Amino acid sequence: MLLRLCIAMLAFAANSVLCRLALVNTSIDPVSFSVVRVTSGAVTLLFLFLLSKERVPLKWNIKQAFFLAVYVLAFSLAYIHIEAGTGALLLFGIVQLNMVLYGVFHGERLNFKRLLGLILALAGIVILLLPNSKAPPFNSALLMIVSGIAWACYSISGKQITNPLASTFTNFVLAVPIVIVMGLFFIENINLDIHGVMFAMLSGGLASSGAYVLWYAIVRKIDSITASTVQLSVPCLAILGGSLFVGESISLRMIVSTLIVLAGIFLVINATPKKA
Repeated sequence: MLLRLCIAMLAFAANSVLCRLALVNTSIDPVSFSVVRVTSGAVTLLFLFLLSKERVPLKWNIKQAFFLAVYVLAFSLAYIHIEAGTGALLLFGIVQLNMVLYGVFHGERLNFKRLLGLILALAGIVILLLPNSKAPPFNSALLMIVSGIAWACYSISGKQITNPLASTFTNFVLAVPIVIVMGLFFIENINLDIHGVMFAMLSGGLASSGAYVLWYAIVRKIDSITASTVQLSVPCLAILGGSLFVGESISLRMIVSTLIVLAGIFLVINATPKKA
């Protein structure tokens, strides 16, 4: 389980870095990036499904596909003006808040250590967003919040699925036309830079498709509070990746925010969950 979690979190962080690499270093527009990302994910999952020994009837869930599409498009639009680590920290902070609230309303109790860990993790997000010259732009932050809510809903809905590969495949297939239609409201100019397309294909075909199958397999076996909190390790990886590959600076406030969030994660995952 731990190895699977590590692989999934590394892939989630890779998505942030690949998106920033494409939008900063190439001329591809965020809508085109999103379309290529979900399309390449769908194609990769088709091959994985055809190669799978366990063939199951495909079930098409428009709600899950909608959540996936909103997450992907808002994610790309937000990353035009937000650095990789900052965006990931905001994204998964919102994910945690939504999934914890869902867990509490569905019988998952917060003991003292888990509650303290949650408060610490959210405090780290708040510190990051305090207004100053390093705070992310409001519109971009709002888009990332929307993306985080959509990803939380997508993760929560994954608790009900029986076959992660088949469900993720159908979700990506349905998400393609949804992203295209929604993208029409945001696109200004279509730019298909070859390097940008390559980054989008890597994001969709490698860091998204397989990782999301893995995540759906994991999320069924852990409670919502733990699932939300372990994802807060992603910003730490994204900050490192953004610095190494995109050349983004690391501010003192980002370091402090990250350390506080990590402390919160440690408390939550080491506290024994109690069911109502």
